[in-house]
Amino acid sequence: MPVVSLAKVVSSPAMAGDFSVRVPFIYGRRLVSNRVSFEKLRRRNCIGHCVRSELQSPRVVGSVTDLALDNSVENGHLPKGDSWAVHKFGGTCVGNSERIKDVADVVVKDASERKLVVVSAMAKVTDMMYDLIHRAQSRDDSYLSALAAVLEMHRATAVDLLDGDELASFLARLNDDINNLKAMLRAIYIAGHATESFSDFVVGHGELWSAQMLAAVVRKSGLDCTWMDARDVLVVIPTSSNQVDPDFVESEKRLEKWFSLNSAKIIIATGFIASTPQNIPTTLKRDGSDFSAAIMGALFRSHQLTIWTDVDGVYSADPRKVSEAVVLKTLSYQEAWEMSYFGANVLHPRTIIPVMKYDIPIVIRNIFNLSAPGTMICRQTEDEDGYKLDAPVKGFATIDNLALVNVEGTGMAGVPGTASAIFAAVKEVGANVIMISQASSEHSVCFAVPEKEVKAVSEALNSRFRQALAGGRLSQIEIIPNCSILAAVGQKMASTPGVSATFFNALAKANINIRAIAQGCSEFNITVVVKREDCIRAAVLKEEFKIDLRVIGITGSSKMLMSESGIDLSRWRELMKEEGETANMEKFTQYVKGNHFIPNSVMVDCTADAGVASCYYDWLLRGIHVVTPNKKANSGPLDQYLKIRDLQRKSYTHYFYEATVGAGLPIISTLRGLLETGDKILRIEGIFSGTLSYLFNNFVGTRSFSDVVAEAKQAGFTEPDPRDDLSGTDVARKVTILARESGLRLDLDGLPVQNLVPKPLQACASAEEFMEKLPQFDEELSKQRQEAEAAGEVLRYVGVVDAVEKKGTVELKRYKKDHPFAQLSGADNIIAFTTKRYKEQPLIVRGPGAGAQVTAGGIFSDILRLAFYLGAPS
Repeated sequence: MPVVSLAKVVSSPAMAGDFSVRVPFIYGRRLVSNRVSFEKLRRRNCIGHCVRSELQSPRVVGSVTDLALDNSVENGHLPKGDSWAVHKFGGTCVGNSERIKDVADVVVKDASERKLVVVSAMAKVTDMMYDLIHRAQSRDDSYLSALAAVLEMHRATAVDLLDGDELASFLARLNDDINNLKAMLRAIYIAGHATESFSDFVVGHGELWSAQMLAAVVRKSGLDCTWMDARDVLVVIPTSSNQVDPDFVESEKRLEKWFSLNSAKIIIATGFIASTPQNIPTTLKRDGSDFSAAIMGALFRSHQLTIWTDVDGVYSADPRKVSEAVVLKTLSYQEAWEMSYFGANVLHPRTIIPVMKYDIPIVIRNIFNLSAPGTMICRQTEDEDGYKLDAPVKGFATIDNLALVNVEGTGMAGVPGTASAIFAAVKEVGANVIMISQASSEHSVCFAVPEKEVKAVSEALNSRFRQALAGGRLSQIEIIPNCSILAAVGQKMASTPGVSATFFNALAKANINIRAIAQGCSEFNITVVVKREDCIRAAVLKEEFKIDLRVIGITGSSKMLMSESGIDLSRWRELMKEEGETANMEKFTQYVKGNHFIPNSVMVDCTADAGVASCYYDWLLRGIHVVTPNKKANSGPLDQYLKIRDLQRKSYTHYFYEATVGAGLPIISTLRGLLETGDKILRIEGIFSGTLSYLFNNFVGTRSFSDVVAEAKQAGFTEPDPRDDLSGTDVARKVTILARESGLRLDLDGLPVQNLVPKPLQACASAEEFMEKLPQFDEELSKQRQEAEAAGEVLRYVGVVDAVEKKGTVELKRYKKDHPFAQLSGADNIIAFTTKRYKEQPLIVRGPGAGAQVTAGGIFSDILRLAFYLGAPS
């Protein structure tokens, strides 16, 4: 292992002649620190290479001394193959002591015979280490306090996790490391500069600490576990300032030796860090821990590599941009390669290469959602997927903030070396070319680069081709800013005719202009460059829709009416009497599906019938879209609800149900918008019943509750039997729907509901009998109202989704008179969303939440949204 010494020293009066600074040495697996004289090191030939400073005194040195590796390997052999499982946990997974415990639990419960676990530094630690270097080389004394914060973070975590000898041992090593880092940073501070090897040495400590802590926690379970400093094993060859190539041959040799000395059934290895062939500490560069894990998987020939992160898997598109994005069950290596390149940041692009050689599957899983199976990336044939609803395009990936560079001119055609000269100029300024497109006429070449690099690219090209531009051989070097790349990715695209036509047709329907196109001969992706604002198009409601909406069938419980050309809605009741036939749901469904004159079909269920709701799965399976205000499906049995949602996500059919909660109010869409933009729901609380809102808004003064109910019934605000409203079941269904939309798995039957129907009246034979006897029970509610009024409060019947406690309730609650819930009038609904973003001041949605007109408005809004999704112009 190398001796690392100072790279640059700044002269000062106190440093004349022989001088000393505290410099860390790396030797074997231990990092030790000694006060060292540079002049003595020079005399002892410990300094191998010298670099002269601009300053004459003192002499500036930078060195690496190679120490010969002991090639003797003790008896012992590394067992390779399916007995090993490799796991990788990112910084978020080990972000604090509780999460480290969770990771240890996952490792312990893995039934594999042997396990190799690769860990990143704790969340934000790598950034903190880079910040230390930045402060030190800027001669900012605050690097000392920042280093103290790093120490305290890891000390507190260790105290929370460990005890006894394990704690003492770790803290001793931690303090040694901090002292060594302090010396190294002091040297960088004096020099005002940090070499790449110095920086790599400093930033790699976070992985060392997290690996040691995790190994100690696993050992607490009584298992055979040790930790590995990957710098003792992984050898990489730097190929550029931001890329390295693994040396598998040398790494294999070092792994065999390491294992012969440190054999264990569970190994916790550091991610991100490695060594050069000269034994200089280095890193696999930013986001390199995935790459570390893949290399380890290949070295151990493991049966699987599981990458644990904070998302459920690889999505079919960016869920922040596309609300309908779903987690993909499987991807081929090639598909994952393409999607990771085009911005699917779940996976580091180079991760796939090492494991692909040995057909080792990669599974992307969520450490915070162990019930999610994740996405498996493996070698696939065209028939392996086996899911009938699968399409040639597995997913869409995007890259934003790009500029398109177009170099064109008649002098380019047939002139060898023009493209080479263009990209040589681009390379000189260090720009990254994302995509290239060239017409067969050779008249122009265009390529996409990050927008932040386009100015340098433009200047380099104009300089390089100044003479060609002046002479007219090139007509222009055009920069087109504000672009995005959209890539359609899928292995089956290569064997499916018409995919490109479908892709471009969909863009045309959305009125999106394509600026450039690229497709490799593998046909695994089609890439287009479009305007940034066109990458995700939001539909806007306008007066002129230009949408051909036809009602081709209407059915009730007894009769149904069907017409291929569309039913005249001005006289549908008359037509139902004259031409209607006996209702038959199966026949009605067959008719809707078999109508070839209408390219897209949607069922609009305006009933409250559970039997109709039970047909949704079949409709979606047949490719029929569903729009509904019927709450029965989304609040019914949980397994049936999950089955419908799973099918809807995997298929190309849509299921819209905005009107199930709040009629025409944007409740569901607001909730989904919050979730899709990365917000976290903490609590949803609201008055969800127009009837109950009216009752308690008017239950004031000396009025009795029975009088208010009778008035509401007379005005048509209640169901024919008011007990249907007072039971709270309707509110409970809405709470269940919102809870499930928030990610909670609640059942309606398990929801606590306060029934406002007095128990003796729940068995009344008729609504009339109930209304007649209700005044006998006015006293209890009147007492509650008086107590509330005495405290300056009002009574409100509310539903609550508590996402933190994972529960829901429906009950009569009291609120202060200045609370938004106390300000309602009439039959309005009000819903408050308390989220991570809207924590101090909840987001309020208020308005009419019941009635035929507002409900119809909500349904029609969903129909228009569906039309836009299917390509209608906006």
